[in-house]
Amino acid sequence: MELARMIPMRIQVTRIATLLVLVALILGQKGAEARKGRILESFEYIAMSCRAHSASITDFGGIGDGKTSNTKAFQDAVNHLSQYANDGGAQLYVPAGQWLTGSFSLSSHFTLYLHKDAVLLASQDMSEWPVLKALPSYGRGRDAAGGRFASLIFGTNLTDVVVTGANGTIDGQGAFWWQNFHKGKLKYTRPYLIEFMYSDNIQISNLTFLNSPSWNVHPVYSSNILVQGITIIAPITSPNTDGINPDSCTNVRIEDSYIVSGDDCIAVKSGWDEYGISFGMPTKQLVIRRLTCISPYSAAIALGSEMSGGIEDLRAEDITAIHTESGVRIKTARGRGGFVKDIYVKGMTLHTMKWVFWMTGNYKAHADNHYDPNALPVIQGINYRDIMADNVSIAARLEGIEGDPFTQICISNVTIGMAAKAKKVPWTCTDVEGITSGVSPRPCDQLPDQGPEKITACDFPAEPLSIDRVVLKSCTYRMKYM
Repeated sequence: MELARMIPMRIQVTRIATLLVLVALILGQKGAEARKGRILESFEYIAMSCRAHSASITDFGGIGDGKTSNTKAFQDAVNHLSQYANDGGAQLYVPAGQWLTGSFSLSSHFTLYLHKDAVLLASQDMSEWPVLKALPSYGRGRDAAGGRFASLIFGTNLTDVVVTGANGTIDGQGAFWWQNFHKGKLKYTRPYLIEFMYSDNIQISNLTFLNSPSWNVHPVYSSNILVQGITIIAPITSPNTDGINPDSCTNVRIEDSYIVSGDDCIAVKSGWDEYGISFGMPTKQLVIRRLTCISPYSAAIALGSEMSGGIEDLRAEDITAIHTESGVRIKTARGRGGFVKDIYVKGMTLHTMKWVFWMTGNYKAHADNHYDPNALPVIQGINYRDIMADNVSIAARLEGIEGDPFTQICISNVTIGMAAKAKKVPWTCTDVEGITSGVSPRPCDQLPDQGPEKITACDFPAEPLSIDRVVLKSCTYRMKYM
């Protein structure tokens, strides 16, 4: 009887001892992982696609000390992870740190994710920037006649690429490039921060871009582009630091972004003179919404001046501009050819502006001397409505081309508060045709008022673009890295 009572006690003691050993082993493993410096990170984001495989840049020798070059580590990581393109795709995680790097190229079915305290620092060593040929729709570089440096993050002929984060930072360290540009020391055009060419299904979101050497975000010859929730900041005197430049692209959505720039906050483009005409790829089906812009020497939204492939079906709404030269600017010239048509803008709030509206057919910068002066642009179907502005110097400067007027301009429900030292003539109009309704101060005679019953005359399409139907997914990850 005594022995029968002792057997269960021994079993219980054995079980407790086993449990203690298991706990010790688990704690030992965790301690070993801690001693090895492994970190467990959990994060979640919204994206077009989630990935089946993940790795950290530290797994490829990356060092985030702000001094060590990580160009090779980034490219090695992308090259390694590209093997999973047809197996659920892959994600490269960039943890907190300062990651110095030159240009590197992404692959398809790929996500680059930046931790909130991660900073990509653009290298100032020009040998870390490959030189590419000039874009075929431009015929030459913008800074120099030759080629151009590859962007910091680059990709061509890709599909399904996401560049996102928890508002991590991409710092172009642009002062180095701006100084060389001003001194005329550059043989090639300055790099951009992100460029995708001939690509489809691209997402760029939830990031901060600082001090780009030139343009910040440049999708070109691409389709189905989502740019969402980004912040772009550069000194207001920095050269050509455009924010987002969709260029010969179709089906683009730009929203919820804040831009302070030395050039246009958004510049829509499609090639330059005879090169853009020959390439013949327009930018079309573009929506811009909930944009805030500060750019004292440029526009909130510019169309052109490189628009020789055409710009069509642009929809912009809920736009705020502060201390910005113009709200919407159309720039073109003889020799550009192409077209800007079916433009719809509504719901702009503007504070301290030089112009509210500016259109010019006299923007004379040309790629070379081989352009055809008889290649005249077609500017028609321009619709602006529901706009409030204050502290404005000039309401509008609308300059078409003699013998090639800008037509079908519609402006309605616009109230412009003029600055104390505003120009005596608020509207200047030549070679333009159109109508207005409910616009103050009174527009020029070329845009006659149609009366209050026409205040909703200016069109804005109700049918959404296909890019608005894209459904984003919630992606959740738990990963360990060194």
